[in-house]
Amino acid sequence: MMRRPAAPRPEAVPEQAPPPGTGSRGARPWPLLAVLLAAQCVANVDTAIANIAVPSIQADLGASGGEAGLVISGYVVAFAVLLVTGARLGASHGHRRVFILGMAVFTAASLACAAAPDPVVLIVARVVQGSGSALMVPQVLSGIQLHFTGRDRIRAMGYYAIALSGGAVAGQSLGGVLIAADIHGMGWRPIFLVNVPLGLLLIAAATRLMPADDTSRRTQRLDVRGMLVLSTAVMLLIVPLMLGMDRGWPVWTWLCLAAGGPAFVVFGRGQRRLSAAGGRPLIAERVIREPAVRWSLVAHGVTTMTYCALLFVLALYLQDGLGRGPAYAGLAMVSWVAAFGTAGPLLARLPRSGGSIPALGCLILAVAYASVCGYLLTGHRTGPTLFALLGVGGLGLGISSNSLIGLMTFALPNRYAADLSGVISTNGQLCGALGVAVLGSGYLGLAQGHSLPHAARAFEAVLLASAALSSLAAVAARRATRAAEAGA
Repeated sequence: MMRRPAAPRPEAVPEQAPPPGTGSRGARPWPLLAVLLAAQCVANVDTAIANIAVPSIQADLGASGGEAGLVISGYVVAFAVLLVTGARLGASHGHRRVFILGMAVFTAASLACAAAPDPVVLIVARVVQGSGSALMVPQVLSGIQLHFTGRDRIRAMGYYAIALSGGAVAGQSLGGVLIAADIHGMGWRPIFLVNVPLGLLLIAAATRLMPADDTSRRTQRLDVRGMLVLSTAVMLLIVPLMLGMDRGWPVWTWLCLAAGGPAFVVFGRGQRRLSAAGGRPLIAERVIREPAVRWSLVAHGVTTMTYCALLFVLALYLQDGLGRGPAYAGLAMVSWVAAFGTAGPLLARLPRSGGSIPALGCLILAVAYASVCGYLLTGHRTGPTLFALLGVGGLGLGISSNSLIGLMTFALPNRYAADLSGVISTNGQLCGALGVAVLGSGYLGLAQGHSLPHAARAFEAVLLASAALSSLAAVAARRATRAAEAGA
């Protein structure tokens, strides 16, 4: 019986791979990486930057609360729903072509956002903008997996973490600065207009630096039916999760959530039938069946869920519980995000990426959760100590996220790069929305029925339990990798 090939260790160079630090077809990998990560950073900025602009948009366009919410959620919903499709389009039609197309759509939609005369046009433009991001973002992680090997891939993943954190920091600070500056009396519009020159620059750089797509290979037919079923399943989950809390969880939100699970089952069965018939499914079955990938997705999803929940709850607690302003609440997480960005380069400097690193990151995260909640609940006020403790949490999250994503990219051959990129990104988006919806609404419910300290203690208990779960999942992922290596 033929045994499955072992998943290579991060420090090993996979068989028949290009030499470390070199890409295929004459690509210059490090300049290429700069282009890819700049696009990732820009997409991350626009995930959060509109939050700061909500009051200004409402005052300028006369948008209602629901319309303002759709300005924010429309981007994220389109982004999350189309990530897997964007990854598959990159694999079947060429990563360079789809990346440039996504950046062009994103740039044009950003210009439409800046020129929007009313809320409806702005909402539609934001949906299109999110669709453009969904086309270009999966090509980033795919590009890292295809053009970097061994320790160079670990370094590239470290820079990837910096792009993620840099986008988050910019999203929290750049929006406020641009709106406060009120450039030429344009108010909130420059937060979208700034994307236009950046997008054009990145399109020109991608045209020059990304390797040409292999036109000799037969283009794979896109599974349109699977794309529609998966998009519907993701939408049935993420739309009620994002909008349910603000609308008091009406009946339609629960109906959508109840239908989401069966929709994923239908998608899975359709993918298996397509694969059995010799077709190419949107997500290769091996990606989901690989134990190391499954456990890593669980660990990564749980840590992402708790992080997004903490962002939401801490901002509320600082303002409602401690009387701090919204600007202070927004800047409080900068130390967390900055520490998150340092974790990737730190991992790249380690002599070996040990098997205990993902679980260690989850444990550091658990310690930070306990320390932050304990510090605030024992009567201490905000200040440098709180920022330092938040920095510890960011470091723990960065270590766990980087090592888990690295473990997944080394667990599968490069031909699964697109499948893995779409699955990782979609998993993060769904778990982030789940954290805000479930943990955030739970905190709000307890705060209204009891007291803020009581709600915060319950929230701390959930965070610690979740951190323990993510640690166990990380350990299981590493054991699965070792079992595959031993069985080779």
